[in-house]
Amino acid sequence: MTKPMPLDEFTRLPPTLTVDCVDGLAAGIDQVAAHAAQSRRFLRYGWFAAALQAYGGAARTLTVTREGEPAAALPIVRTGPGWLGLASVPGCYWPFRSFPVRSDAGVEVGEALLARLAREANALRIGPIYDGDPALELLKAAATAKGWAVLDRFVAESFLLDIAALQAEGTWPRNSTLRKNRFHEKHLGEHGALDWRFVSGGDWDAGAFDALAEIERKSWIAARTDGSDAKFTREGHGGFWRAASADPVVAGMMWAAMLRVDGAPAAFSFDLNAGALKYAIANSYDPAFAKHSPGKLLYYRNLVRGIEDGITTVDWGAGDSGYKRVIGAERGPAIRDWLFVRPGLPALAGRMLRGVWRRSGRAELN
Repeated sequence: MTKPMPLDEFTRLPPTLTVDCVDGLAAGIDQVAAHAAQSRRFLRYGWFAAALQAYGGAARTLTVTREGEPAAALPIVRTGPGWLGLASVPGCYWPFRSFPVRSDAGVEVGEALLARLAREANALRIGPIYDGDPALELLKAAATAKGWAVLDRFVAESFLLDIAALQAEGTWPRNSTLRKNRFHEKHLGEHGALDWRFVSGGDWDAGAFDALAEIERKSWIAARTDGSDAKFTREGHGGFWRAASADPVVAGMMWAAMLRVDGAPAAFSFDLNAGALKYAIANSYDPAFAKHSPGKLLYYRNLVRGIEDGITTVDWGAGDSGYKRVIGAERGPAIRDWLFVRPGLPALAGRMLRGVWRRSGRAELN
């Protein structure tokens, strides 16, 4: 009788990988997103479709399949002069631009993706994106192994609120903070009946978005800027968020705390909840109530509700760090723009222009 071969004598074959490139957005995007890191599961078909609808572009999607299961899905759109052969990842500026990869994807998935990408473009821009992003790190490892030039430029610092750590140190929010908030709420109530509510999932309709836009039109954004950075107005990014809410999974992650005074929209705090992580995307209020800090009152209520719902970390993103530090947020990962330039003459040119690309960003803080 023949003895069975010991397991250590078997040769483990590498996984079978295939890469497809199709016009438009591939249905497999959602399959990959469902198995991505929980904090990246909003990167769905509906997310990219909303970006194309709001900002334009004709997408193609590169999908890496491993043993019959989609492992990475990279939507790209042409950008810049056609002769340069540049592509970028579509999306909204915030939270960030990335693409879904399975949480168990290895560097071989990134290598397969770049090999096919080299036939589609001379270079890929991905960003703004956080240091440590799973898709970014996968591409960086693969690019280093395969001779691609990798260029980065600094955009901003992010700020993170570690609620779990603060609670481990003691009661958070502090009782003194809540007492001050109740004092302000009492005086705010002199302006009319206060209605605090939350919007998510099936609550997202035209009325909900119109209320957010109304607050932004009264806020400092409209008074001090051209309004193009507003998140919910027609002139700003309102088209994106309205389109994104058509995906019920994304709509379920979209979350707003709302304050109305005598029925009129007065303040909001808008987030994207991804598991235990809350992306704080936008806050605004009617300056008519500024004396009573309606924005502060609202986001503390929002954070308390988040704790009840299992939120342990808040990503405040970039921008004004003053109020974020007061709450307890600390500097998080840097946010950068990246260029991946294919091997050969394009990579040689990319390395020569590395300094130019880096100087086109902001100076990085020490």
